[in-house]
Amino acid sequence: MAEVQRQNRPKAAGQNRPAGQQGTWAGRAAAPGQQPARPAAGTPRPQHRRNYYNRPRKAAQPTEPAVSVKVMPLGGLGEVGKNITVYECQNDLVVVDCGLVFPDSDMYGVDLVIPDFTYLVQNKDRIKGVIITHGHEDHIGALPYLLKQINVPIYATRLTIGLIKNKLEEHNLLGRTKLVEITPKRKFKLGCFTVEPIHVNHSIPDSVGFAIECPAGVILCTGDFKIDYTPLSAGPTDLDTIAEYGRKGVLLLLSDSTNSERPGFTATEQKVAAGVGNLFRQADRKRIIIATFASNIYRIQQIIDLAVENGRKVAVSGRSMVGNTQMAMDLGYLHAPDGVLIDIEEINKYPPDQVVLITTGSQGEPLSALSRMASASHRQVRVGPGDFIIISANPIPGNEKMVTKVVNGLLKLGAEVIYESMYDVHVSGHACQEEQKLILTLAQPKYFMPVHGEYKHLKKHAETAAKLGIQPKNIHIGENGECLIVSRDGLSLGEPVTAGSVMVDGLGVGDVGNVVLRDRRHLSEDGLVIVVATVNNATGELLAGPDLVSRGFVYVRESEELMDEARRLVQNTFEKCRGEHVRDWNSVKTRVREALSSYIYRKTKRSPMILPILMEI
Repeated sequence: MAEVQRQNRPKAAGQNRPAGQQGTWAGRAAAPGQQPARPAAGTPRPQHRRNYYNRPRKAAQPTEPAVSVKVMPLGGLGEVGKNITVYECQNDLVVVDCGLVFPDSDMYGVDLVIPDFTYLVQNKDRIKGVIITHGHEDHIGALPYLLKQINVPIYATRLTIGLIKNKLEEHNLLGRTKLVEITPKRKFKLGCFTVEPIHVNHSIPDSVGFAIECPAGVILCTGDFKIDYTPLSAGPTDLDTIAEYGRKGVLLLLSDSTNSERPGFTATEQKVAAGVGNLFRQADRKRIIIATFASNIYRIQQIIDLAVENGRKVAVSGRSMVGNTQMAMDLGYLHAPDGVLIDIEEINKYPPDQVVLITTGSQGEPLSALSRMASASHRQVRVGPGDFIIISANPIPGNEKMVTKVVNGLLKLGAEVIYESMYDVHVSGHACQEEQKLILTLAQPKYFMPVHGEYKHLKKHAETAAKLGIQPKNIHIGENGECLIVSRDGLSLGEPVTAGSVMVDGLGVGDVGNVVLRDRRHLSEDGLVIVVATVNNATGELLAGPDLVSRGFVYVRESEELMDEARRLVQNTFEKCRGEHVRDWNSVKTRVREALSSYIYRKTKRSPMILPILMEI
């Protein structure tokens, strides 16, 4: 017992147990190569453990919080176009794309709609650069408006830089903007971000996605893409690099959702070449006019190749088509034998069966070359029965009526028109469901955020990801202006940032808002009635008038009785205000407006805008 007590007694500091005696039954070491001696039966086991209060406590290891990255979409979610996303990590900002969207039919007089750059302007000193996926308007169109407010470097591929230069020249910004050319598989650093461009197929050459590495992890942005195994140039989408990042670990994937409702695969561009080739033969001895997007360099090259094959000359029409074609020729993205390309002024020097005209206007834009041909107002081209017209594009949602109007105009002039899905004259540049599944499978992201599309597109893409095994809690359907905080520990939402739509009308940027649009809508629906009168400033006596001017309400000569009665009503209102000694002219205007509005609605069931103008003497 004394031995047990002695062994339980705390040792003095620095006192150690003799080597080999720790952990044996009798406190005695066994000889090397022999089993330790076991005690006789009934011998109590010695206590070698220290009392709890004497054990040295392990120091708590501090757990470092996971580094996070903020993802802030300022556009491109819940809409098709206006794509722009901001990434923030360790006080550095990188912006991906800067696009615009064309106005809806109810945005009267508006030319363009661009993102709200308030957050970028407020944090301009932290922005390391703007990186661009490709040269379509919904990804580069708003750059001039951003660069007018802040000066930041732009990183893009060669053809995309050529398109951006054309745009910046129009706004006199080219001389002061730093443009940096990037190429796939060549990484570059922007603050704490390391960016690797990844080649993808799209309907325009030099399209890329981005692998963005930062202390929080790897973010993979596909940009607009499809997987074309037989592209016209540059090879298929670089699936190897995407898979390599997937093996290393992708924190967040942002993927194109435009065609997420379409099953299967997107057709190859080779299909268009075959379809348009058949139409060239069908055109026989007619002049061929083809409308397509000015940025679709692949399609333009296909048309040039077919023209050479069929012994035809090629002319281009439309300001953007002429500019893009010349730029692509200079950079080597378009090729044509000497003598094939001719000026549009020369097309009437050749027989119809020796001419192909490539033009803009595939979306029925009112001022485009094809629209002017349809209305017989084009200066160089007169459309008639000898023309074979191909519209090589599908209408963007919302443009169907304008395209139909142009098609009807061309048909009335006697031309033969091939449009929409009548033949294989167009394929999409966006991935369908099976291609989206392939990217999700290769990237193996921890978190997924569908982008580039209306809410229904984002929702469908999220459902596709969930079917592949990504947990719903790790899938986020975002909105413009929200701040998504991503780290290896999870997803969360931070304080939202300013985002929205800024309307461009002529030279005015942002001066047309909801109030102005509401007034324009009101004017378009019911018109305007202006009341003009001259009054004595001291007595309130009506000296001249009231005169009523109608614009967009009724034709005055055919509604004289209505207008005369309205004039008497306004005159009585002035007399009543004078009798009640009302000298506040704002109150007088309000009474006139209310009385006249009530009368007009009672008589016509219309509510025109009423604008009283009082001249005081």
